[in-house]
Amino acid sequence: MLDPSQALEQILARIPGPLGTESVPLARARGRSLAAEVLSDVDLPPFEKSAMDGYAVRASDFSGGAFVDPSAGGETEHELPCVGESRAGEPFGGAMPPYSCVAIFTGAELPQGANAVVMVEHTTRTGSRVTFRGAPKAGQNVSHRAEILSVGRPVFAPRRRLSPVDLSVLAAVGAEPVSVFRRPRVSILTTGDELVPVTSTPGVGQIREGNTWFLRAACEALGCEVVRSEIVRDDASALELAFRAALDDGDALITTGGVSVGKYDLVGPTLERIGVTPVLHKVAIKPGKPIWFGVRPPKPGKEAVPKPVFGLPGNPVSALLGFEVFVRAALSRLAGMPIADERERRRLGRWRGRDVTARDRQTNLPCLVGQGTDGVTELEPLPWKGSADIVALTAAGGLVIVPPATTLQAGALASYRPLAF
Repeated sequence: MLDPSQALEQILARIPGPLGTESVPLARARGRSLAAEVLSDVDLPPFEKSAMDGYAVRASDFSGGAFVDPSAGGETEHELPCVGESRAGEPFGGAMPPYSCVAIFTGAELPQGANAVVMVEHTTRTGSRVTFRGAPKAGQNVSHRAEILSVGRPVFAPRRRLSPVDLSVLAAVGAEPVSVFRRPRVSILTTGDELVPVTSTPGVGQIREGNTWFLRAACEALGCEVVRSEIVRDDASALELAFRAALDDGDALITTGGVSVGKYDLVGPTLERIGVTPVLHKVAIKPGKPIWFGVRPPKPGKEAVPKPVFGLPGNPVSALLGFEVFVRAALSRLAGMPIADERERRRLGRWRGRDVTARDRQTNLPCLVGQGTDGVTELEPLPWKGSADIVALTAAGGLVIVPPATTLQAGALASYRPLAF
C-alpha cells in the first residue's frame, strides 16, 4: 500500500489545474479564486485627507512668535480665525489664507495650504475664532495621498481566495466584474442497498444516508458547484448509468461505499468498465484504507482535460478523512486555489491520552483541542466507536496522527489535523 503522502502525490500529478476563467460580479465573487492580477486604477487616499474631526491648519503658522500666550504659564494657546469648512464630498474652495484655519471633518480633503489637523477636543471656538492649545506638527492627523495604494500598483495576485474584506478593496479600485477561475462541477454519489434518504424512516437493515450531506457542504465550502448528489443501489447496471451521467455532467466525481473487495463492492470494476483509468486502490491510512482513485481521459472533441474520480469508503469517518487528506487538495487545484502541502496543514500538540501504537498504517484518532496552562496546545482523546461513529466527530477539533510502526506516548508532542468545517 502507498503511504498517504505518496498517494496524494500521485493524485495531484493527475489533476489538470484550473478549469478556465470567467468574469463575475463582485456580489458573487466571495470565496472564488482570483484568475488575474488586479492593479489599482486610483490613488488611495485620492487626496490629502483628514483622519479626525477638527481644524485644518498650516503648522508653520504656529511658530515665529506670531501668537501671544495669554495665560500665566502652562500650555501655549494660539488663536486663529476660521474661514470656512471642508467636509466629505464638499471640500473648502480655494487656498486657505495664512494664519487662518478651516473646520474639517473625518474623511474630508485638506484645503490647499493646510498640512495638519488639530483635533476638535484640543480647541475652543468662540464665534469665528478658534483657540488652539499647543502647536501641531506637519502631517498630524493627515492621511496622505496614495499612502495606501497608488495608481498601477498591484493589489492582489492570482490564485488568491477572495474574502469579504477583499471585495471591499476590489470595489475601491474599480474591479467590477472580476476575473476568477471557474468553479469545479462535482457529482457526489453514495452506494448501498441499505441507504435511504433523510426523509425516509429506515426499515429493517436500513440506515439514513449522511455522507453526501457532509461532502456536499465541504465541496461547496471549497468553492465547488455540486451538480448531482444521490444514492445509487449496489447494482452494476445502476452504477454504470449513474457514473456515466455524473462524469458527463461534471468535472469530478466523488463516490462513497463499495470500494473494498466484497461481493457487492462494485464501484472500482464499474468505473473501469466505463473507461476510468485506475491509479491507486488502498492507502496505508486508518481509517480509510480502501480509497480508490482514477481518471477518465478526455473525450475527443468534447472535453479538454481528464476528470478525477474518488472512491471513498462508506463509513462516514473514513469518508471524512479521505476527503480531508486527498480530495480537498485535488479540488483546490481544480478551483485554482493555493494548495498547502498535506503536512503543512498539520499542527502540533501535547497528547493527553494513553500510549497508542500504530502498526502498518498511519492511524488517525479524534481529539479535543485545547490549551494547557503552559500555553501548549493539548490533545484530549475522544471516546469513539470506530469509523462508523460520525457522532463523536461532531465534538472533535482535530485528528491525532500516529505514524505507522510508532508508539505515541502519553505527554509527548503529536501532529494533528485540525478539523474546522
